[in-house]
Amino acid sequence: MRESSRPPLVEVDPARHLAQLVVDNAREEPDAVSFRRPDGSGGWSDVTAAAFREDVEALARGLVAAGVEPGDRVALLSRTRYEWTLVDFAIWTAGAVTVPVYESSSRDQVAWVLEDSGARCVVVETEAHAGLLSRARAEGDDGPTWAIEGGGLQELRELGSRVEVAELDRRRAALSGESPATLIYTSGTTGHPRGCILTHGNFLVLAENVAAILRDLVSGEESATLLFLPLAHVLARFIQVLAVVSRTPMGHTTDPKHLAEDLASFQPTFVLSVPRVFEKIYNGAEAKADAAGRGDLFRRAASVAERWSRAQDSGGPGLALRAQHALFDRLVYRRVRAAMGGRLEFAVSGGAPLGERLGHFFRGVGVTILEGYGLTESTAPTACGVPSELRIGTVGRPLPGTAARVADDGEIQLRGPHITAGYWRDDAATRAAFEDGWFRTGDLGHLDDDGYLRITGRSKEIIVTASGKNVAPAVLEDKLRASPLVGQCMVVGDGRPFVGALVTLDPDMLPIWLKNHDLPEMAPSEAAELPEVLAEVQRAVDSANEAVSRAESIRRFVVLPADLTEESGHLTPSLKLKRAVVLRDHADRVGQLYSS
Repeated sequence: MRESSRPPLVEVDPARHLAQLVVDNAREEPDAVSFRRPDGSGGWSDVTAAAFREDVEALARGLVAAGVEPGDRVALLSRTRYEWTLVDFAIWTAGAVTVPVYESSSRDQVAWVLEDSGARCVVVETEAHAGLLSRARAEGDDGPTWAIEGGGLQELRELGSRVEVAELDRRRAALSGESPATLIYTSGTTGHPRGCILTHGNFLVLAENVAAILRDLVSGEESATLLFLPLAHVLARFIQVLAVVSRTPMGHTTDPKHLAEDLASFQPTFVLSVPRVFEKIYNGAEAKADAAGRGDLFRRAASVAERWSRAQDSGGPGLALRAQHALFDRLVYRRVRAAMGGRLEFAVSGGAPLGERLGHFFRGVGVTILEGYGLTESTAPTACGVPSELRIGTVGRPLPGTAARVADDGEIQLRGPHITAGYWRDDAATRAAFEDGWFRTGDLGHLDDDGYLRITGRSKEIIVTASGKNVAPAVLEDKLRASPLVGQCMVVGDGRPFVGALVTLDPDMLPIWLKNHDLPEMAPSEAAELPEVLAEVQRAVDSANEAVSRAESIRRFVVLPADLTEESGHLTPSLKLKRAVVLRDHADRVGQLYSS
C-alpha cells in the first residue's frame, strides 16, 4: 500500500467560517473588485467587496425575516450566475445550509432532493423553474419560493428591511468550521443520490491551502477567472470559494453558448473546465484550419507544440525546436489563445482524465492545464497539478494538508480536513464509505515513487470479459473521444467474448466534418450509416486500441443515431455516463455487436 501526503501551508482557525470571508474582505479592501457582472451590452461592471457584503446582508436579512432559522436547509436551483454566489453566501450568513439543485433536474429528481433534505424554502432562477418546483413538491408543502428573474431577490431585500444587522452578527458568531455549509446530492449513476454533508471548514481549510500553493495563479495583479460550469457541482463551488478566499475577481457565464464571446470580453487569466471542453477547442481549431486549407499547417503546429512541451520535462527544447515553436506561435498558437480570451495562462481540469496529448498541446500553445482529482465527498480536489512541479498525465500530488493512498486492490483512498463527515440521514452509507479513517473513493489509481497520482479507472466500471480479462473502459473511451467526430462512447463487454463500443457522433463537429469531406449536410442518424463516417470512427478505434493489449482492444463498434446527453437521461449533470441506463436503452445495439 502506497501513501502520499503534504503538510498544510496554512493553519485555519477552527472557529472561522465562510460567512466571515465577506465581512473581512469588505473591511480590509472595501474598494477591491470581487466580481464582474455582465452589463447587458457585451461588457462587465464591477462589484466591490463592500457592495458584495451589502448585497449578501440584504438578502440574508430577508431570509431571516422569512423565517429561516440557523441550520435550516435552503434549496438553490439556478444556472451559474452572480446571483447564485450571492444567494449562497446569504444563506450562510443567515446561518442556514445551501442545498444546490441542478437547473436541468427532472421533476422526480427535484422532488427527491427537497423531500430528503427537508428544505424549508427555495430560490430559483426563473418562473419556469418555479413551475417545476410546484409540480415536484409534496402535497401540503407550501414553503416560500423566490425567483431571481421574477423579482424574488428584491422581495427578499424589502422583507429584510426590518431585521437588524445585529441578528446577522449573532448568527455569524454561532457558526464555526464544523457547521454544515451545504448538502450536495451526489449525482450518482444509479438510484437516488445521497446528500453529502460538507462543512464550512471543509471548504475553508482546503481553499486557504490551495490559494497558498497556487498563489501565482490566483493572486497575481491581473488574476481573474470566469466560471461557466454548473455551481451545483462541487468543483465549481470550490472555485467560487477559492476566488473569494484569494480575492480574485470572478465573473459568471450563464449560457455556455455564449462562452466564446464571454471569454473574449472578460479575458480571464485562469478558468475551470472539463476535458470535453478542451477537446472541442482543439477539434474546432483543427476543423477550421481544414476548412481554410490550413489543416496540414495546424497539425504540424500541434506536433511542434507537443514536442516543445515534452522537452520542458527533459532539459528543454533545442534551438531548432525553439525556432519552429516561435514560428508557429505567430501563425497558429496565438489564434488558439485568442479563442480562449487572449490572456488565459492556466486552466484547471477535472471530472475525467484529460490525456497527455491535450495536456502537452495546450502547454505548448501557452495555456498550462492543471489536472486535478477529487469527489464531492472531498470538497472537490485532493490532488492537483502545480505549475512548479507539473507532471502531465498525472493529477499531481496531494494538496497541502491532504493525503492519498492506494490500497492493495488499487483503490484510491483519501484523508484530510476536507473530507465529508458523512451522508445526510444515512449512517450505514457513512460507515461503509470509510476504512480506518480513510475515505474509500471506488476509483482506481497508481502512486509513483514521487507521490504523483495517476487515475486508471473506477472499480465499479471494470469490465470482465467471458475469458476473465479485466478491462478499464476509461482508457479506451478517453482516446476515442479525442476524435473530432466522436461525441460520446461507452465500452461494453462484461461477460461477453470480446470488447465492443457504443459510439455517438458529435452534433457540433459533424456538419464541419461533412463539409470538409465534400459530403452533404445530414442528421446524425443518417450519418451514422455513412461508409465514410464509419471508416473515420474505425480509424479512431484503431488509434484507441494502440493504448491497450489485444485482449482489451475494441473488436466491434456501433454508431448510435443520437448523442448521449443529460437531456436524454444518459449523462449525469457532471457529464458522467449512466452506464446502466445506456445499457438498458441500447440493449438491442449491444446485442448487434455480439449477434454473429
